[in-house]
Amino acid sequence: MSTELPAVAPAVTAELVAALSPRLRKRLDAWVAKLADRPVVRDGDTVRVTVDDEGSVLELRAPGGVVTDPAAVRCGCLLAPDCLHRAAAASAAPVADTPTGDAGAADEAGEATEAGEATGAGEAARTAEEAAPESAVPAAGTADAPATAPQLAAAQAVLDAVAAVLDAGTDGGGAVLQAELLRAAHTARLAGLPRAASAAVSVVTALRAARAADPAFRLAELVTALSEALYVAHRVPSSTGRELTELRGTVRQSYTPDGSLRLYGLFSEPVLTASGYAGAVTWTADAAGRLCSVSDVAPGGAGRAVGAADRAVRVGDTALTHRELSRAGLAVSGATLSPTGRLGAGKGVRAVRAPGVDWRAEPLDRWWAVPVTEQVGRALGGGHDLLFLEVTPVGTVREAAGDCLLADCGGLPLRLTVAHDHPALPFRDNLRLLAAARGSRLRVIARLVPAPHARARLLASEHPTIAGLRVDLGLDRLQQADLPAPEPAGTAPTPAEAPIHVLRRRVEQAASGGRRVLAFPGNSAADAARLDRHGLATAGDILDELLAAAAERSRDAFGRLLPADTGRFARAWLTAARYTDEVERVLCAAAWGG
Repeated sequence: MSTELPAVAPAVTAELVAALSPRLRKRLDAWVAKLADRPVVRDGDTVRVTVDDEGSVLELRAPGGVVTDPAAVRCGCLLAPDCLHRAAAASAAPVADTPTGDAGAADEAGEATEAGEATGAGEAARTAEEAAPESAVPAAGTADAPATAPQLAAAQAVLDAVAAVLDAGTDGGGAVLQAELLRAAHTARLAGLPRAASAAVSVVTALRAARAADPAFRLAELVTALSEALYVAHRVPSSTGRELTELRGTVRQSYTPDGSLRLYGLFSEPVLTASGYAGAVTWTADAAGRLCSVSDVAPGGAGRAVGAADRAVRVGDTALTHRELSRAGLAVSGATLSPTGRLGAGKGVRAVRAPGVDWRAEPLDRWWAVPVTEQVGRALGGGHDLLFLEVTPVGTVREAAGDCLLADCGGLPLRLTVAHDHPALPFRDNLRLLAAARGSRLRVIARLVPAPHARARLLASEHPTIAGLRVDLGLDRLQQADLPAPEPAGTAPTPAEAPIHVLRRRVEQAASGGRRVLAFPGNSAADAARLDRHGLATAGDILDELLAAAAERSRDAFGRLLPADTGRFARAWLTAARYTDEVERVLCAAAWGG
């Protein structure tokens, strides 16, 4: 996926791919890879790509930054409009999760700001709310009405498309399968199922990142996206009332007036998503103990994520930058807030700079006074997932994804990891330096990671040596001179690995390699016995069903293999994914002392 290309609406990509002949569809993935190396020139709302050495130019017209009409993708080659270039460009471009013809921006970007997933992990469907109008568009249907016929058909389309992707894995999930999933997403949105549509788009985004070997890709994000899409599509037909309302989702977040606010800056974090959005989010708190966020997220890459911190916040006429606001304050009149605490930037909002306070002074000090178990319980219960902790670095622990900081948090061994691994962001370097500040008692802000042991992503910290100064670890860079005198390194205790990883590993293997990876002959008795010894007999049964569903193949009367039952495998995989999620949540609460 190229972030230089404009975002393309799902329906446009689906239509362009569907128009290709079967012969051209077989060559589509190769052309998507070729376009990644072709020069791109942007001229206002028009983007031009030289598609071959003869100088043929492909033109994408994207008013407002989004291509919403197949006719807006034009190619100058001799085979146009029946060439591969148009479909390849749409398949290589970021997905705009927005209804075709709707004037709003994509609904994809708010995830990184509302739940704070600046890494893009589990990023489905939240980043583009940053650019969306401050209005609410409810999903179709009423609270008590059952799913409509179009919604049932749309849910089945999403279910079938995601099952096909799960059967193929990342290697087989090429542009054709992605287009089918985008078509299903578009159908779901038109039917009034925006949650299913956003989840389907998230699967496509994660697939593209995996196939492009994007360093920001995380297999756990693909698993989360697949699980969410399958779960919503599977539950819609049998749900009613409040559950169905939640499964339908909403297209826009509503903003409600909140009068005057006195906000105190907490920290800023960069946003860099796999779907091509970047920027910064600044978190603030008011005297009543509420969190509010101010964001600047738009299509872009790492450069925008780094530079957005020095842009003026989009609230009123204030000249404060995000970096300044994280340490200062803001007085707002005529404020509007979304249910997730996002501060609106409507015409009636006025804001001026105000003094900030230290983390150890009121009213910010109260955030660290809340017991850790209560904070974790709130996060696991659906509240915001920011944790306010006092920790003492004790060393590092080597993991497959790199070293993480091991800290003591009131006697609890805690693993602190980077929030984003992109080399343009200083998270990794800062974490390595903080690990050398052994013995320093620091207040930090982190984001909970549900895991069988205490684990969180580190976002901001007090300065190791300068009292009253704090560091936004994704934007500021610590230096060796900032560290206190080194203390002798001790032996870092390592939390024991929970056996649920036995089932989690198979879930991730299927998401990456497809059904066939689990269909190879093998003996799972040892894994099932290990789970049973730890009181997880249900996990062993789920594992057996998952492997059986992957390997089962029927034959016709002539002994020929029939197509695999992708529906059964998708249900077995969803059961395993949801089960591991719930068990890990329970283990996570127990690891934090809950």
